[in-house]
Amino acid sequence: MTSQRTRARMIDRLRAKGIANETVLAAMAAVPRHIFVEEALASRAYEDTALPLGFSQTISQPYIVARMIEVLLSGRSGLGRTLEVGTGCGYQAAVLGHLTRDVYSVERIEPLLAKARQHLSQIPGIQVRLKHSDGSMGLPEVAPFDSIIVAAAAGRVPPELLQQLAPGGRLVLPVGGNEQYLSLIERTPQGYTEARLETVRFVPLLSGVE
Repeated sequence: MTSQRTRARMIDRLRAKGIANETVLAAMAAVPRHIFVEEALASRAYEDTALPLGFSQTISQPYIVARMIEVLLSGRSGLGRTLEVGTGCGYQAAVLGHLTRDVYSVERIEPLLAKARQHLSQIPGIQVRLKHSDGSMGLPEVAPFDSIIVAAAAGRVPPELLQQLAPGGRLVLPVGGNEQYLSLIERTPQGYTEARLETVRFVPLLSGVE
């Protein structure tokens, strides 16, 4: 269940679904996803599906994690300074940590953040700075960011996140309510551009902290 062979099958499925960036695939292969899921669900850790975490949250489907990071990385030499909104169990933060040494991640649910901290402590060689905070506000004290990735669906793009994008930076996030789509926003010299990608299903982006 936790073997390299099991993890390799997950990577094969990601390739079959269209993930082509070998850097992203290598990062996905390097992270032991079973560490990040509830013990009762560990046997399903490498399925290409979202799994419940408690607190009405989920660990994202591996394909979606890979897809969003691939979109951020496409045509660029690296992610640069990266902000993750919605740490959850820490899995996506671990993948990001294999791709850049400058990762910040915010989570509004304090007990979930404590779990993520414990999970990430088991992954050698990565550095992720965690903060208990309202993710819709971003992290202005360490902005601007070259890459921002949001793991919950916003009814509209939070203006605070747009303001915290560096010139040439990219923001990828799900947008919508009952019907959601993945949005890629880039900050150009002329302003912001948006590309609407595939339909997705995420928990809602909520304000405040717990």
